[in-house]
Amino acid sequence: MIRSMGLTKVYAELLTSRLKEWHLLDPTCKVTKYRKRHLSFASFFTVPQPHSLCYCSDIFGLFNEIGIDYDPSDWRLFMDSSVKSLKAVLLHNGNEFPSIPVGHSVHMKEEYENVKTLLDMIKYTRHNWELCGDFKMLVFLLGQQGG
Repeated sequence: MIRSMGLTKVYAELLTSRLKEWHLLDPTCKVTKYRKRHLSFASFFTVPQPHSLCYCSDIFGLFNEIGIDYDPSDWRLFMDSSVKSLKAVLLHNGNEFPSIPVGHSVHMKEEYENVKTLLDMIKYTRHNWELCGDFKMLVFLLGQQGG
C-alpha cells in the first residue's frame, strides 16, 4: 500500500504510526527496522563530486561483507543507460545469488565517455567480467556512439 501510494519514508512512518493509534495495524509491525541496513555496505562505495557517480570501490570487500565467495568468472556485468541515468549491476551466472549493484548515476547521460568512466571506476579490467546489455550499450562499448 505504501509503495502504491508513493509515500516517502517519513510519510510511511507517519501512516504506520496513525494506523497503530487507531488499532488498524498489528502493534508489532515496524517500518524502521531496516532503515539503516545500508550502513554496513556504504564504506565499499564512493561518490566523487565531479562525476556524480556512485560506484563500488572495493568489490572484494563488498562480497566479503555480503558473505558470498567471490570468483569473477561466476558473475557478469549488466550495464544499462538512458538519457538521464547510467547503471551497472553484477548478475550471478547461475542465478543463485541476487544482483549486486556496483555503479549508478542519475546525472550521467548515455555517452561513451560516461560508460568508459564507470568501467574505469569499478576496475573492470581487474575483474574481467562478461558484459551484457542491450544493443545501445553494445554500440557504446564498441565506441561507435556517433555511428
